[in-house]
Amino acid sequence: MIAEKVIALFSEKNLVFIATIMKDGAPQVSPVWANYDDGYILVNTAEGRIKYKNVLRDPRVAVSVVSKDNPLDMTTIRGIVEELIPDYEYKHADKLTQQYMGRKHYPFKCDDEKRIILKIKPNKVFVLPELKINE
Repeated sequence: MIAEKVIALFSEKNLVFIATIMKDGAPQVSPVWANYDDGYILVNTAEGRIKYKNVLRDPRVAVSVVSKDNPLDMTTIRGIVEELIPDYEYKHADKLTQQYMGRKHYPFKCDDEKRIILKIKPNKVFVLPELKINE
């Protein structure tokens, strides 16, 4: 069960970081756009990117989201990429563009790029108590 506070963090313009595991076992971290939908974290990326290659080999990931307004308002989640969903029509990318940029369409579209969604099932959720910077 994901707390409402965590769902709110994923529904705003907050940058999300995803950690994947390299072939040699080293961690790899990327800033991404993501949202929360029906029990899953959805990260949009493209086929061929390092995080895509890593989850094909090892689906374990960690995701962290930090409030743009208060860096102490954050959460970290460990989970498994349960599914890779094609987003070749850019529907999810467009949805995230609206969330993050207030624009209707994804502005970085490339003709040879195939967008995909990493569908992540959270296993462990770590939420800090509500803190403010000036406390």
